[in-house]
Amino acid sequence: MRLSRRRLPRAHREARRHLARHDLPGEAAVIKVEAVVIRERVETVIDAVEHETGHVGVTVLEAIGHGRQRGVTHEYRGRVFESRFLPKALLTFVVEDGIAPAVVSAIADAARSGNESGDGLVWTSRVDNVTHNRTGIRLEELEVG
Repeated sequence: MRLSRRRLPRAHREARRHLARHDLPGEAAVIKVEAVVIRERVETVIDAVEHETGHVGVTVLEAIGHGRQRGVTHEYRGRVFESRFLPKALLTFVVEDGIAPAVVSAIADAARSGNESGDGLVWTSRVDNVTHNRTGIRLEELEVG
């Protein structure tokens, strides 16, 4: 009887091949992908990233802010109120550099609402040091491949 192995998404397989090409441990780059999205899209974005790349780790923070739209105007009981800041969510993904473009693409596609503005931003930055809290193992000590 042959056991079937779950096939990883293409982007994840490419990331593993990319990491396996590095000669020395510690040369693998880690990228932090951060996104500000409207709160209603958080679950959609997280599901899209998991589906497209296989990456499941995320940190979600509640945030407020504004971009070009500069807030919103509300009317309540005949009075007009201006709210300068809008509720948002800040999502943080820490991924291998091989799948970072796929993560950014999945976030951008899932966060798009069709409105002129207010869908948020996605940006990346390189991570220099990663230490696993439970084991204390640093990225440089991990064997890649």
